[in-house]
Amino acid sequence: KEANVRTFYGQEKVSTTYNLARMNMILHGISYKDFNIKNDDTLENPQHKDMKFEAIVSNPPYSANWSAKVDCLDDERFSAYGKLAPKSKADFAFIQHMIYQLDDNGTMAVVLPHGVLFRGSSEGVIRKYLIEQKNVLDAVIGLPANIFFGTSIPTVILVFKNNRKNKENILFIDASNDFEKGKNQNLLRDEDVEKIINTIRNRETIDKYSYVANIEEIKENDYNLNIPRY
Repeated sequence: KEANVRTFYGQEKVSTTYNLARMNMILHGISYKDFNIKNDDTLENPQHKDMKFEAIVSNPPYSANWSAKVDCLDDERFSAYGKLAPKSKADFAFIQHMIYQLDDNGTMAVVLPHGVLFRGSSEGVIRKYLIEQKNVLDAVIGLPANIFFGTSIPTVILVFKNNRKNKENILFIDASNDFEKGKNQNLLRDEDVEKIINTIRNRETIDKYSYVANIEEIKENDYNLNIPRY
């Protein structure tokens, strides 16, 4: 509603979740003519591969298995990076897939476990490429633990932008301490969300909350994005 989205596109492998996603659209007053959601494997059989999107949001399955087969290196979504995400951790494969479909003026936000910030090996190579070559990572937002159904682990939102304004730095936010404790789950209150949004908007360093790190500093840290480092 805020962004005045005209058409929604999506893809989901699990049939039950796919049907829930479509029901959600209807329940939120979106006509079936205004969404195009497919039931298939996003990494192995992308259904909207020829399209580019101005806004992408995603909460992919954490550290999922995928084929990581050698011919994926010929796939234009993954080929430039020189390495594939590990077979047992598809997190970066989902990021690469989405960046491939991000429009020139596009923004994407993806929720993932903290491991994507610091794990080495092929994931380190991909992370370095995203920061150094593509320079598309705009912000890293650490969230409280236990705010999502199905997992109690703390998570992170990575914000990516093509043609971003602040190419010389990346914004880090540690929002992990601002929440309301619920009976079964923790909740982000309106003021917690507002604080995150305002910090992104003003792109400012706030003691014990946010930090604007220049790319040189990130390079010195060997492209490790672990939030406490900053």
